[in-house]
Formats: sequence, structure tokens, C-alpha cells
Amino acid sequence: MSYGQGGPQSQWDPWKPQSQQRWNSGADQTPDWAALAEASETRNKRRRVLFIGGGAIATLAIGAAVAMAVVSANGDDNASDQPTNLPASASIPSDSSVPAPSFEPTSAPPPLDPKDFISSAKKDTAPLSAETLFPGTQLTMGETVYKKGPTADTRNCASAAQGTLAKVLTGNGCTRLLRVSYVKDGVAVTVGVAVFDTEAKATEAKGQADKQSIVKSLAGKGIKTFCDSAICRSTTNAYGRYAYFTIAGFTSGKDVTTKDTKVFSTGDDLAEFTFRQIRRRGEAQASAAANG
Repeated sequence: MSYGQGGPQSQWDPWKPQSQQRWNSGADQTPDWAALAEASETRNKRRRVLFIGGGAIATLAIGAAVAMAVVSANGDDNASDQPTNLPASASIPSDSSVPAPSFEPTSAPPPLDPKDFISSAKKDTAPLSAETLFPGTQLTMGETVYKKGPTADTRNCASAAQGTLAKVLTGNGCTRLLRVSYVKDGVAVTVGVAVFDTEAKATEAKGQADKQSIVKSLAGKGIKTFCDSAICRSTTNAYGRYAYFTIAGFTSGKDVTTKDTKVFSTGDDLAEFTFRQIRRRGEAQASAAANG
């Protein structure tokens, strides 16, 4: 005999709300807790299996998506919806249709040699005079200032030479002889520049000159006559197509001795200045040719 409402007995499920617990007909109506715990553990295991399985499926799905993305990036350029998809830089082919630019090896031309322009009459065409070689009214060498005197220019080279120099100049074809004089403290010097057609002729004239090959001193413009009869000191040299000579002595007519260092230094200063002026003449013409 049963108690309670009529109708079919509902099955009780402890995890379903609204379900009713069945009561045993016996005297002991305490729930079977062991059975309930076993049922709960079974459900928990089932849920863990489902969670683990679902996670594995999700991982596989993500891996598949990444793999497809990699295949898409490395395979079909149109597989991605990006605006442009370029292959890796190493796989970009180079355009071999356009040749690489090539350049011929170049080198700057060697500088022009100034001496070439004063070694022959064909190249040495710049204006020439005593004033162009010895400009101004005075000359400064170091701390010494020399006052400039008269100048002279002749095509009869022998007429401005003394001793053996006349023959040397004529024999080697001297075409012109320029002279200038300077003075300081009673010591005067005359420089004579002989012009030849070639460097070889000037060098030969220098070699043939001896101690008796002397250029005539040039007086005037405040410089008294000197070295007419007195002993004076002379020098000889050549550069390019020019041979140049100096004669230095006292305006008082006194003979020059080896102790007269002022006379020696005056002659050396004017010889050095003459060399520089001839060299500058070559440099000026070389520069003009290079820039023209």
C-alpha cells in the first residue's frame, strides 16, 4: 500500500531540480549517500573527458588554420585577402634585361711641367723684356732691400759681354741679352740674361764659360760706374733656354776680395732672384696652357 498522491512515481535525480526523491517502503528512509557520490564522480569524469577532448579539437583546429595560412603565404599569392603579398626577398628574381652600368677607368692627366715652356723658343712665347723679368723699382731678398737701377735690352749679345763671354754667346746662337743693375750701401751688381733657342744651347754656353766670361756692368740711374777696371766677383748659371750671369763690386772702384762677404751675398741674391723669375715665367705659361 502506498502513501501520497496517486499517479506514477517520478524518478528522483539529485542533480535535477523539480525531481522527487523516491522513498523506500522500508523503515530506513535515509538517502544512499554512497550511490550519490558514485554518480557524482561518474559525471565529473565525463565532464573532464569532454573538456580535454574539446581542447584537443580546438588545438588541432588552430594548428590547421596556421598551417593553411603558411601554405597560403608561401604558395598562392592570391590566397590571402591582404592588398599585396610578396614572396620572400631571397626568391625575388633580378631583372637581367638591364645591363649594369660600367665605367672606364680614368686618371687625371699629369700636371704640365713649367720647365717645358721655357726650354725652347717654340713654347716660350710669353712677352719678354727686362721689365717683365725684373719688375718694380726695388728688390727685397729676406731682410735686404736693393734699389733698382737701369735696364738694357740688345739683340747683339757680344756688345754687352767682356772677355771670353762674347765668343761663347755668339758661338751658341744667343738671340738676346737683357741686363739690369741693383745697388745697396755702395755695392752694385749687374745681371745679364742671355736668351737661346733651346735649353741645350744655353747649357752648352754655361759649360763653355770660364773665369774670363764676364757680362758688362750697367751704370746709371743713381748707380756709379763699377767693375770697369777693378776686380769684381762674377757668377754663371743656366735654366731652361736661359743662361744668366752676374758681376758685383764696389761703386767706389775698390777691388773685391774673398773677405768682402757683402759683395758675395749681393751677387748670390740677384742670381737666386733671376732663377726664380725664369722659373715663374715657365709656371705662368704652364698654368695658362692648363686652363686654356
